[in-house]
Amino acid sequence: MNLVVAVVLLLAALTALIPLRPDPFSGFSFAAGFVLTDLSGQTLVLGSLIAWLLWLAGGTRHVTGHIALWIELLAGVIFLVVFVVGLLSKRVVRVALAHNSTTPIALDATQRHGAWLRWWRSVRAVPLRGKSIEAIKNIAYFDDGLDAHRLDLYRSAATTEGAPVMVFIHGGAWVLGDKREQGRPMMFELAARGWLCVSVNYQLSPKATWPDHIVDVNRAVAWVKQHIASYGGDPHRVAISGGSAGGQLCALQALAHDDPQYKPGFEDADLSTIACVSLYGVHDMTADGSLSGRHGPALKILLERKVMKVPMDEDRQRFVDASPLARVRADAPPFLIFQGTNDTLVPPAVGRAFNEALRAVSTSSVTYVEFPLAQHAFDVYCSPRCTATVQGIVAFLNSVLANQGQAT
Repeated sequence: MNLVVAVVLLLAALTALIPLRPDPFSGFSFAAGFVLTDLSGQTLVLGSLIAWLLWLAGGTRHVTGHIALWIELLAGVIFLVVFVVGLLSKRVVRVALAHNSTTPIALDATQRHGAWLRWWRSVRAVPLRGKSIEAIKNIAYFDDGLDAHRLDLYRSAATTEGAPVMVFIHGGAWVLGDKREQGRPMMFELAARGWLCVSVNYQLSPKATWPDHIVDVNRAVAWVKQHIASYGGDPHRVAISGGSAGGQLCALQALAHDDPQYKPGFEDADLSTIACVSLYGVHDMTADGSLSGRHGPALKILLERKVMKVPMDEDRQRFVDASPLARVRADAPPFLIFQGTNDTLVPPAVGRAFNEALRAVSTSSVTYVEFPLAQHAFDVYCSPRCTATVQGIVAFLNSVLANQGQAT
């Protein structure tokens, strides 16, 4: 029994350190890796406790017990390395902000000491809102009765007036996900700092067909521009963010907000945003082999069968138009892009290419943060890496607001 537990711990540690990238292992590596990587401290403590209990129960009386003990020690060392790398995430963010494409951004004491995201929340891991933040749930942004066309608001329980607004778009490969599940540490921290945060649902495939997803995102932004003032928000200071598929949607919205094909019936609406924060976003929808590598065929199949519902060879332009990488422009808003080196769902090459393409043309600030050993969805649980991510977002958004103030 002890040997079996030891082998499982070692395999878990190796998955966090060196994930298997080829399909069909990439999905397993993500499912196990993003939890084990960002909760490596808790996993280390739990593994040590299990090893100690097995030792007390006489698990080392035989040769297999001694082998198991050494395997458990090796797994513990690996988890310790992963945990220490996570602790160093703040340094990664600090360096990235200082080397953005325009003016360096400082990660000062205001950002380092969170209003909501305290150190003990990383111990608990699960992000809970708390009494200091008010939630207003299930507001319809498009009046057709669908739950997919509803959003939640988060704001400080104190009086909110003229607050900057963050619109968050959840991920889930355009087929899964819900506004209640992702982006919570960032939204709770921003709400505690006086922002008004909006978490959006949108129609999902296979029932929905592209461009339904981005049209819904634009509908939500249009609703925010028209109605957010009555909730204490400033419609002239709206930023947008999202993760994974939500990263693709938020980046596309920021770059193609004036494309009439994505806002039917409200083509004249001003949907521009002041900033975009894309977390491990799918910035290339053409499954370019030079970027997506082994992941390209799986992405192509998903998009053709469930999202676009048309072969790429028959309507390639639809896939190109949906790619933020193909939509970079000189007047893009400031961008903050996050990526993990161990991401098994969105290869780091995609984030790097998007960063380089945007920097080549945009006159606004572009910041790229790449976390060593980070898996996909590293901002879902409260962890040292998640804390560093949110601190970087706060610093970035503060610089955007400061520059906006200088411009007006």
